[in-house]
Amino acid sequence: MRDRYQQLVSSAPGRFVARRVGLPEPPTLRRHQAGDPVAAGPVVLGPTPAVVDVPGTPVPGTPVAGASVGGGAGGRLVKVIRPMLTAAGVVVREPRAEARPNDPRPHALVFDATGLTRSDQLHALFDFFGPQVRSIAPGGRIVVLGTPPEECADSREATAQRALEGFTRSAGKEIKRGVTTQLVYVSRGAEDGVESTLRFVLSGRSAYVSGQVIRVGASAGSRPDDWQRPLAGKIAVVTGAARGIGEAIVDVLARDGAHVVCVDVPSAGSSLAEVAGRANGSTLTLDVTAEDAGRTLAEHLPDGVDVFVHNAGVTRDRTLGRMDAARWDLVLDVNLSSEERINDVLLDGGLLRAGGRIVATSSMAGIAGNPGQTNYATSKAGVIGMVQSLAPVLAARGGTINAVAPGFIETQMTAAIPLVIREAGRRMNSMTQGGLPVDVAETIAWFAAPASAGLNGNVVRVCGQSLLGA
Repeated sequence: MRDRYQQLVSSAPGRFVARRVGLPEPPTLRRHQAGDPVAAGPVVLGPTPAVVDVPGTPVPGTPVAGASVGGGAGGRLVKVIRPMLTAAGVVVREPRAEARPNDPRPHALVFDATGLTRSDQLHALFDFFGPQVRSIAPGGRIVVLGTPPEECADSREATAQRALEGFTRSAGKEIKRGVTTQLVYVSRGAEDGVESTLRFVLSGRSAYVSGQVIRVGASAGSRPDDWQRPLAGKIAVVTGAARGIGEAIVDVLARDGAHVVCVDVPSAGSSLAEVAGRANGSTLTLDVTAEDAGRTLAEHLPDGVDVFVHNAGVTRDRTLGRMDAARWDLVLDVNLSSEERINDVLLDGGLLRAGGRIVATSSMAGIAGNPGQTNYATSKAGVIGMVQSLAPVLAARGGTINAVAPGFIETQMTAAIPLVIREAGRRMNSMTQGGLPVDVAETIAWFAAPASAGLNGNVVRVCGQSLLGA
């Protein structure tokens, strides 16, 4: 569905009126196109050297070699990600107090905060970002790298690392212009596994993902021979594939090299065939709530599956006092219980291959709730619980399970929402616009990639950093 307001304020007369009366101006988001570089411009990588007066105390003065900004020990990630980014074709630049003539505007500011072990060292964030943040290009990226607080050596380090979340979320809401911010917690020992995530958060694939906390754990992933086709030779299954978000997931996974088995209910057969045909995939008409759904999947996939995307979902909205049992039961069964039954077959029945990926579609409703959607929000919060509880089970098998939580995405379903509510959904985020199905699909493809083995148990919102929820 087209956003007519965004079209209006993108025109010269509309832009003039919007600025005169203070209306929001949704930026044009840079989404990934085939052949795009990882970063659209130079990436400034920090920290910079520190200055000290007495040991461990930062003050203005001359840089001291080997110390990081704020007096903490040097971050452990800079030395790993610098050659990683360079090999990916990214121009990596040192922080500069003043811009040089003809300097291109930085596309991204990336700061390694893993060396911050005390709260008084958080001044390093101000030192690095303060002089540079206004120069970042529209549609740019801010990335802070940290250590998971639960893995820190003591309370002070954990406190400093947890504080990074407030910084990144606030920066994302403040900077606008289509700039996204992410906090990536990288476990010790997971340094070499961060490349897939860096490529995602720096690129146009993450255009509608902002204000997120991503955790990368230590796990043996594999770098693809071709980063443009990381799923080459893989078999992926997508439920609810006939339209909307499911259709976009099929397209993106196929673009990344997977053979996609497209699953939807029999009544969607013609649309399903069209989607699968365009992606050179195959079809399976199936009601995922059927008692024999798992057995049917196993029979259809005798060689197993590498990626399974739980995307099928329904809504049957009604306020709780007016809801009937049929509406409640259908939504819970389609959106949650059927996924648990299929997971039993994937795991206990051996359908999921070694190193396999399960990705589930939750929702912002499962995080923040929504009036008239107690059934839907219950099911989608349950999906988050399912992902988090199964993460250790998948890790023990060398696999992963993660979830996406879409916010307002432009689909046929959101097009049916009353105008006032629809406009509120579009504008109440840092991007002041709705997302597209491809934004959800790109995030799922990132989770599905073999190089994303360190991503397990994550729930990433695809919501343009919605003002609702955490």
